[in-house]
Amino acid sequence: MTPFSKSILLLLLFSKLVLYAQIQEQTPPDYIKTITFKGDTQVSQLPVILMGSPVTLEFDALNGDEADFYYKIEHFDFDWTPSRLMKTEFMRGFDNQRIRDYLNSFNTYQIYSHYVLQIPNEQTRALTKSGNYLISIYNSYDELMFSKKFMIYEDLVNVGIEIKRSRDVSTINEKQSVDFKIDSGSLTLTNPNETVKTLVVQNNNLNTAITNLKPQYTLGSQLIYKYPKASSFWAGNEYLYFENKDVRGANVGVQFIELLDIYNNFLFINTPRYNTSYTYNPDINGNFLITALDTDDVRIEADYTVLHFALQHPKLKEGQHIYIYGNYNSFNLDESNRMWFNEDKQLYECSLTLKQGFYNYKYVVVDENNNLQEGAISGNFYQTENTYNVYVYYRNLGGRYDRLIGKGEASSINISN
Repeated sequence: MTPFSKSILLLLLFSKLVLYAQIQEQTPPDYIKTITFKGDTQVSQLPVILMGSPVTLEFDALNGDEADFYYKIEHFDFDWTPSRLMKTEFMRGFDNQRIRDYLNSFNTYQIYSHYVLQIPNEQTRALTKSGNYLISIYNSYDELMFSKKFMIYEDLVNVGIEIKRSRDVSTINEKQSVDFKIDSGSLTLTNPNETVKTLVVQNNNLNTAITNLKPQYTLGSQLIYKYPKASSFWAGNEYLYFENKDVRGANVGVQFIELLDIYNNFLFINTPRYNTSYTYNPDINGNFLITALDTDDVRIEADYTVLHFALQHPKLKEGQHIYIYGNYNSFNLDESNRMWFNEDKQLYECSLTLKQGFYNYKYVVVDENNNLQEGAISGNFYQTENTYNVYVYYRNLGGRYDRLIGKGEASSINISN
């Protein structure tokens, strides 16, 4: 093979890898805030909706110039690589349409425009295939602003879930294991070791999901999954929280307030919890809910405030970083929520601009090898209440895409040995 031929081959291989790389959500620019994306739930979370049900995306643009935004929808396989389906095969109608429903903020220090998009709508009349989807939002210059994942399922199989303490003695007090079974009933799942794929998710966070466990054995119409280690998660700890529904008065978790250009809320200084005993403290598993006093429409009357976080913790060694973690930014870790060590105060600090509401958060560490250590500061306790979901995908022999054929949910509040 000539050097030129080798170069062409390498280029083709690299292009194929790039083309079929697993898609990641695009984080928004700093002026786009409070992205909520949900189906029939009260709070924003990873939308997993029954075929034919609506999904609603809302966000604020803080530039306040009533900018135009457009949306595009794509279909993906189980592993978040593009499926082989043409758009006309999974969509009735059209995408690449302008988001027409928006309102401007009212009586707020921070001006913003609030956008609402519901699928289906007059232009995008239906999404007709189950599976994984990505919705991407573009500005009028066709520049990608952000993207969000969602899933559509068919209710064809039943998924039973039990949450157990870890079977590994070394982590029995720190981990939770997810046992589950898939009952296909009258539906025949041919060669399930190859055609059935599973996704196990803790607290609606795809970043820590366990993928593609194989059934250990079959019992009639049931596929049984009881792994001693492969389906276990670090249990974590209950989330911290604050509420600033009144920007001018005392709130839960807020130590004091200052009015500059907009209101600044200084939270109480937090301390590590890994070296304390577990204490039950109800949370919403990292989520958030927009709330504000004395408003008729919280979507446009809730104001933005600067939240000042502080963590009393020794300085980490070089290459390790602390982040403020939660669904307020889809559990992303970037420069905006990275904490910095204040040498004078001997603590970590970070400021975030957030809309009024009730927020869950915790502090996590990313080590020098870029590994997330969710319990390094908060600790891991088997008693922690977590929500687990199992999603079942199926591609029959000769199929062209991965169908999402069922799901199950369980809480670790009923954990057993």
